[in-house]
Order: sequence, then C-alpha cells, then structure tokens
Amino acid sequence: MPPRLQALPRFGTLNLCLRPAASKPSTPNFLPLVQTANLSQREKKRKAKQDPYRWAQAQQRKAANLQRREVLARERSEAWGDPIQGRPTSYLESLDTAGQGQAATDASGTSTSTTPDLRNHFLTDSELREAVKHAYALTKPVVGMVESQMEPGSEEDKMKQHEQRHARALEALKRITALENGSSRDRFHANVRRIVDEFGRHNTDKVLKPKAASIHPNTVEMPERAGPDTGSSEVQIAILTAKIRTVSQALEVNRGYKDKHNKRNLRLLLHRRQKLLKYMERRERGSERWTNMIEKLGLTPATYKDQIEL
Repeated sequence: MPPRLQALPRFGTLNLCLRPAASKPSTPNFLPLVQTANLSQREKKRKAKQDPYRWAQAQQRKAANLQRREVLARERSEAWGDPIQGRPTSYLESLDTAGQGQAATDASGTSTSTTPDLRNHFLTDSELREAVKHAYALTKPVVGMVESQMEPGSEEDKMKQHEQRHARALEALKRITALENGSSRDRFHANVRRIVDEFGRHNTDKVLKPKAASIHPNTVEMPERAGPDTGSSEVQIAILTAKIRTVSQALEVNRGYKDKHNKRNLRLLLHRRQKLLKYMERRERGSERWTNMIEKLGLTPATYKDQIEL
C-alpha cells in the first residue's frame, strides 16, 4: 500500500485575513451598554405609574410642542403660497371682469380695483360721448324756409324722429362697445391697457420712490421716455400673471386635466414669469416698485424662489 502524503489544503479552508486589525473602541468594555431605542408601550406605562405628575408634565410639554410645530408649519405654508394662483387680491379679482364689476370693500378695508370707463375696441366713455355728440349734430335735420311755411308741423316731426333714431343708435353703440358682451380676448386687451396704466413707470415714477442710488453711478445719460411704459419688468410680469390666471381657470373646468397643450403653455408662462421675477428681485429688491407689484399681484415666494412643479 503506497504511503499517504499530506497534500496542501484548499484555499477555502484557510482563515487568513489580510485586513488591518480593528482599532480598539474608545470606551472601556466594562461600561454598561446604553440602548437608544424608543420606549415601548409597557415601559411608558411603567414610567407613568412610577411618577404620574412628572409623566403628565412631559405629555403636556410634548402636546404644546406639537401644537406649536403645526402652527409654524401652517404659517410657513401660507407665507410660501401657491406658485400658480399666488395670494388672492382685489386687483387680481378685477382681471376676471376687466374692471367692469361693482366696486366693493373687503374685510381688510381694501377696495376692489375697477375701471368702468373702459370700452371695447380700445375706446373709453369720453371718446364715445364725443363721437355721439358729433354724430348728433351732423344728422340733425335742417328745415328750409319754404318747407316750414308749407308744412308747419314737419319740423317737430322730423326732430322727434331724429331723437328716436339717435336714442336707438346710442343704445346700439353702448351694446357693441360693452366689455360684458365681448370675448375673453377683448377682456385681455382691456386688462393690458389697465396694467400699463397701473404699473407703467410713466405713472409710478411720479408716486413711488426710486431705489437707493448705487455707489458707482452710471455716467451715461439715459434718454427720456417717450410715451407710455410697456416694456418694464413689472408690466410684463403683470401681463403674464393675467395670462396665467386665465389659463389656470380654463384647466380647472370642463375636463381640463386632459388638456396637455394648455398645461404645457401654463408651465412655460410660469417659468417665464419666474425668470422676470428673479431679475427684478435682483435689481429692485426692497424698493417701493417691487413691494407695490408684489402686493397688488399677490405674488408669493413660491412663484420665483424654488422649482415650480405642476
């Protein structure tokens, strides 16, 4: 029988460890082990039986802390606002009717912004009155000398017919130029005119204080503004806000959740307004022009400070 030679063992049986030795724990081994797990229900009941007064105080402090946290979370949520609707204001509500609604005062004492003298087709009440007055004078009947002698009552009859025709034409013009009878596009054009008059710098520069002067003033003399201001940041932001309000209201009714096209349009409008708001905050932060726009349009930090998700 051949002798048995001891072969090399398999690598799987080797217990060789090539890792460095683990460092010793900083705490001695003779200290008790501290568990950081939450107390179980049995432990809570035991502690409550041991010292009921102390347990009641702890529960009272916990309830007060939770209540305070809820109040702070609610205040932060209200201050953060909604990225689409923002905060409701009287000026935003007047955009739905193009300023043609009845003037009212809310609980805070703020009166609703109205512009009842605006008419459709870019007209105003004063322009309509002047046109009607001029047309009345042009269409007034003229009776000659011979005709008045032959028919004495003809002049009174013609004037009466003229008054009736004039009243009928005036009523027709009022109905044609009324914004209540116009489309949403007509109301949007009227809102653009109101926004330019409300936020245009040709009007706000006379009322609002400018921002503080820079330590490095601009030596280049800027030309004077000619005509109304239609391109400033606050005017463009207000126009975008009116568009966003119209599109969001259309998506809320009549199965609007399926309207993918207008959802994309709403997203683009929101990000365009966010870009302009960030630019204006960087340029006009703390000025009266910035605070006036934020208060009237009801804009909150959610509209420009964080990522907007629909």
